[in-house]
Amino acid sequence: MWLEIQIFGFRALWSPYYLMFVLALGVLYFLLTGPLRKRFGDYEKPTASEQSMFYIGLALLYAIKGSPVDLLGHIIFTAHMIQMALYYLVFPILIIKGLPSWMWEKVFSVPVLKNVLYLLSKPLIALLLFNGLFSLYHIPVVFDFTKSNATAHAVVTTVILITAFLVWLPIFAPLKELDKLSPLLKIGYIFANGVLITPACGLIIFAETALYSTYSDPSSWAQAMSLCVPPGVLDGLSLGGPEIFSPMSIREDQATGGIIMKITQEIVYGTILAIIFFSWFNKESTSIDPLPSESN
Repeated sequence: MWLEIQIFGFRALWSPYYLMFVLALGVLYFLLTGPLRKRFGDYEKPTASEQSMFYIGLALLYAIKGSPVDLLGHIIFTAHMIQMALYYLVFPILIIKGLPSWMWEKVFSVPVLKNVLYLLSKPLIALLLFNGLFSLYHIPVVFDFTKSNATAHAVVTTVILITAFLVWLPIFAPLKELDKLSPLLKIGYIFANGVLITPACGLIIFAETALYSTYSDPSSWAQAMSLCVPPGVLDGLSLGGPEIFSPMSIREDQATGGIIMKITQEIVYGTILAIIFFSWFNKESTSIDPLPSESN
């Protein structure tokens, strides 16, 4: 497949402008948390762990949205679902853990915005917002329109990303005001997330026909491809459809994408559940006074 997608050119494969954007974010983070941080107050530098999380998050962001994975996400549905899984389930965690708490304090202190953020980050609201929008996005008519319109695609995916951040804030609360869930409630919260995302994955996995014209109809697919390749690249290319780039049929590709999304979700949620449980267990264990030893 690598040789076949090279026909779209270097810009489509590696998105150099997006790379510059990601590098700019990295430089901005370095400046704000380093030489310029004293302008905002007497704050400490972020820890090595926080810096590592943030920069790994940026690397993942480029891999998702700037590398050939992004181009493949417009060609085959499986790659698209890999994108979605990493973009919405993993990337927000890295950034939340990578930003020092004082940055979150600044964000949550902006007039008007703070009231909106505190409201939308309430566990039940965040839970319903993210999973509801994710499911709506994968309704065929919504999905096909979004994938074929540049403005709609940018707006919809950005809004879902914002809700992905909101849904993780109650778990990885960077501020005390956001840390309202007990360990047991956090476990239930993650279980609820897994349950609510299942119908969308199930619809995709068990559908008996191709759901999305942007991955099955050659003209719709070509329109969607125009969003991720430079103008003029598609001119003169005779492309029948996405099946020429994949050994799988359209139906198999669709089901595989749904399975990958569900498996990735299970791995991410399962890992976080284990971290929360063992952290809670260890904390409870250390808080129990040992039995006094019997004197001989």
